[in-house]
Amino acid sequence: MLNAMLIAILLCPNLLPAQSSTPLFSEVTKRQARLMARQFLEERTIAETFSLPFLAEHEARYQSAFWAISQFHFDGPEVLAGIAKTIEGFRRAGDETRRSCLEAIHAIHPDQFHTALHNWLPLESNAKVFAMTALFLHQKDSTLRNEIMRQLVRRWPNHASHPILSVLSDHMSRAAGDRRMQIPPVTALFAHQRMSGTKNVYSFQRWDRNQPGLAVIQGYDGRFMRDSAGRLIMISQLARSGSNLPFFITNGNTPQGIFRILGTGVSRNLYIGPTPNLQLLMPFEGDWVDYLLPESQDSSNPVLAYLERLPDSWRDYLPMREAWLAGRAGRSEIIAHGTTIDPDFFVNRPYHPISPTLGCLCGKEIWDPSTGRLVESDQLKLAENYIRAKGREGYLFVINLDDQSTPVSHQEVEKLVEDYERAYLDTSH
Repeated sequence: MLNAMLIAILLCPNLLPAQSSTPLFSEVTKRQARLMARQFLEERTIAETFSLPFLAEHEARYQSAFWAISQFHFDGPEVLAGIAKTIEGFRRAGDETRRSCLEAIHAIHPDQFHTALHNWLPLESNAKVFAMTALFLHQKDSTLRNEIMRQLVRRWPNHASHPILSVLSDHMSRAAGDRRMQIPPVTALFAHQRMSGTKNVYSFQRWDRNQPGLAVIQGYDGRFMRDSAGRLIMISQLARSGSNLPFFITNGNTPQGIFRILGTGVSRNLYIGPTPNLQLLMPFEGDWVDYLLPESQDSSNPVLAYLERLPDSWRDYLPMREAWLAGRAGRSEIIAHGTTIDPDFFVNRPYHPISPTLGCLCGKEIWDPSTGRLVESDQLKLAENYIRAKGREGYLFVINLDDQSTPVSHQEVEKLVEDYERAYLDTSH
């Protein structure tokens, strides 16, 4: 039972309607439950599993161990030995086992195992696993791009039409340049949404996803949500996945771009917790009629319908198409949620005490380890103020501001909003 609970966070959330009467309490946030969970993960899920020989009948357990490593960032001799044993057996390992192993390596050891994976690359036949291996090698040594491209062309001559491999090729060429680009005027983006009559959320992030971002909420009238003292309401959000893989890979970082907000919900997933979340929809996830506003001009042309949400000055800014490309590559079920994961797993990380996820937007939450009660929640602040904002359900925009290695600051976001308000709104009363 405990193992199922621990692995639950790695599964897609099942959503229930949001209910204000839901008690903000979680048994798994109590001190003893967290200690037991950590012990189970270390001793059973990881150490005991990796003591087993790497055989087909043990692959499911190996996969669970790798999920735990990716999510909770466990490390140590047992982890290194388990990874090495799996790489040695890659030729007979299943696709999902190789994928989960690579995800764990990306998460905790991006500077090891390069020789073994370089030798494996020409043998890889699964497109997603090939992409993950290529990204790992390219991140360490960008001069390998031409060699990787030769392997890509050899194995997949039609890779330009493949939803993952086409983005892989482009990503290796563009990634560094995108990080140096200046984003278009944010004031124009705010003003464009003002005309839609919807309420929208903007999540401002860094290219360095180790740095937490900030989200703000804009009502249907173009005005941003403020507290009773007139202060702009800002919500901390982490857009980093446990693996820190790029946006188009399963369980990678949250893509930039445009997500449809379907409303709020409460997850059954114990490690997401009882705090209401924002339910989001990506392009290609479900029917277009659910993603688009009813008055969208051309639902028969998905690209144009997606770009319609952006002002002219933003439509050629390619990073904002990440959500589109990620959805086309099969990513789904990215939401904005809270967390009951023990923050001590990430105590030495820049994003502590927020938890990385499988690619969702995670708000900071602090729970009382004695009572299991919620003490502090940016996620609750997001959900409550989004519900309180007037207007129809709109969109959530994820935007990387720049590549600074610091958290997005309140001053930065306040300036963006103030510049917009001075240019487009009458703020004299």
